[in-house]
Amino acid sequence: MSGRRTANNRIRGPQSALTDFLASNNISAAQISADYERRRRDAQQAAEQEAAANGAVVGEEEQEPQEREETALEKKKRKRAEEETLAKIKQGKNSKKQKKGKKANPDGEDGDDAFGMYSKSKPLPGQLENCEKCEKRFTVTAYSKTGPDGGLFCVKCSKEQTDQKKKDDKAKKQAAPRGKQRQKQSNLLDGIVGDGPVSLQDLCIKTIADNVHDVEEFGDLPPKLTKRLAEIFSKRRVLLPRTLDLFLRPNLETLDITDCGKLEVEDYIKMFSFAPHIKTLNLQQAGQFKDEVMDYIIERDIPIQHMKLYAANLILNDKWIEFFTKCGHRLESLQLKWLNCSLDDEAFSYLVKGCPNLKRLKLKQCWQLGESAVAAMHGLRNLEHLSLHFKESVSAENLVTMIEAIGPNLRTLSLEEFYNADDSVLGAIHTHCSRLEKFRFTENDACTDAGYTNLLTDWVNPPLAFVDFSSNRSVDYEHPDGTEDHIGLAASGFESLMAHSGSNLNTLLVASCRHIEREGLVHVWDGKKTYPCLKTADVSFVKNMDTPIVAGLFKCCPLLTKLTAFGCFSVSDVMVPKGVALIGVPNAQDSIIQEGGYDLDSIIASMGLGAM
Repeated sequence: MSGRRTANNRIRGPQSALTDFLASNNISAAQISADYERRRRDAQQAAEQEAAANGAVVGEEEQEPQEREETALEKKKRKRAEEETLAKIKQGKNSKKQKKGKKANPDGEDGDDAFGMYSKSKPLPGQLENCEKCEKRFTVTAYSKTGPDGGLFCVKCSKEQTDQKKKDDKAKKQAAPRGKQRQKQSNLLDGIVGDGPVSLQDLCIKTIADNVHDVEEFGDLPPKLTKRLAEIFSKRRVLLPRTLDLFLRPNLETLDITDCGKLEVEDYIKMFSFAPHIKTLNLQQAGQFKDEVMDYIIERDIPIQHMKLYAANLILNDKWIEFFTKCGHRLESLQLKWLNCSLDDEAFSYLVKGCPNLKRLKLKQCWQLGESAVAAMHGLRNLEHLSLHFKESVSAENLVTMIEAIGPNLRTLSLEEFYNADDSVLGAIHTHCSRLEKFRFTENDACTDAGYTNLLTDWVNPPLAFVDFSSNRSVDYEHPDGTEDHIGLAASGFESLMAHSGSNLNTLLVASCRHIEREGLVHVWDGKKTYPCLKTADVSFVKNMDTPIVAGLFKCCPLLTKLTAFGCFSVSDVMVPKGVALIGVPNAQDSIIQEGGYDLDSIIASMGLGAM
């Protein structure tokens, strides 16, 4: 009775969830403790038995008599070896500590000691800590971010740090790859300043070019887009006999292929068999365009009216004569280039006789043509566009005779590397050419600045839209600043040019005209005159060009898109307006892009235009 009362009067407090769990599963804490003590005693007894066994063996070894005692010399060697080993071990530990100390503390202090003395251990999850950034007190978790100074960030600051890291990683990924940077520089060299997204048309053209091997046909694309695709294919060297079929249709009248380097004779014949109504033919790098192809054109009477052939060197003179005789009456335009061993003066005489309707003639790098060809050109009375670049020298008298005969009808005239042309040729152009829109006269060291001035002063010809006077300078290296007779284009001729054609000039090329004085450049581009149509200019190696003059050029030419200035060493720190590609000045700043436009007057002032 008393025992039961004692058991019933026992005080019981609240039990934890763990105690209830153990009781419900018949798990006794006392039994667990007893099992642990038993395992510990068994382990201790096993260890004592093993130690006793080892001691017995050692005792037996100690009881064995030593065979011999260690000599003094051996003992000395052994101690020396032990000392060297200990020294190497200490040296290795010291070097590791020094390296670690240098990384942790570059000032030379002992990094381990300093870290041990002053460092604070990181708080564990569940503890309270102040945020390193905002100093707000928060509860540390396993996901708390570590700050740059070793502290921890709160939840808000940790999220901000994560978001900033994502933005930085995204910016790195969005940086233009090397290939895109290269394409951008290529576009700048072409005068293309890309502002804004790519047009849908350009994007479709690029997609077709990237998947050329999956394209079966182009369909009814307009000639402009077909030409653009042919240019891209040629640039990528993928214009093969298989891809050539994409450009051929039975009703095709215009065929433009700028690189025929991988086409054979059969491919050229296939062009005219698939498209027998071609009227405009443009084939460049056509090295395999041979007599067999010419025979096919003559026999099938292909109605070609405009022919442009580059590098068709394997066509013999007899075949050219036959072509001009039988098909020349239809030709309105003929452009030939890089003909090394064909089309001589005799064949050219048949061209004059057989092509009475010819309006455009371009002959460049045709090595077999010379004086006789120029003399025979007086028979081309309907010629409107003439471009000549011969390897053989031609006299000034012959050029004057030609200009007197065909000059009144000419709208474009290009004479390159006619070294014997002098002021009399410029005088003939002034007198007999009154309809020119494009004029190229380059690589000359015989005409004087007075000749250019007389040509452009009181000239009845309308203002020119295209002018190329590149490399018209003296080549007398004993007088690098010019000779006494003022050979080449100088300040007076340049001022006369801009006074005559500045109102309509679209393209101005005066590269290597190094005798143009600074006064003439300042007079033309003073920041007050306006040349409303000028878009492209090349002033490379004009030594008197400097930063203020370039600033004046930007001010005078509101539509300028491309300025080339290689070799202008006085041009530096140029602020380039938006939409302008400045080429050849390595230290030019990037384009200035401002919201709603830009203040060009401030650019002019900052570049020192007032110092001119």
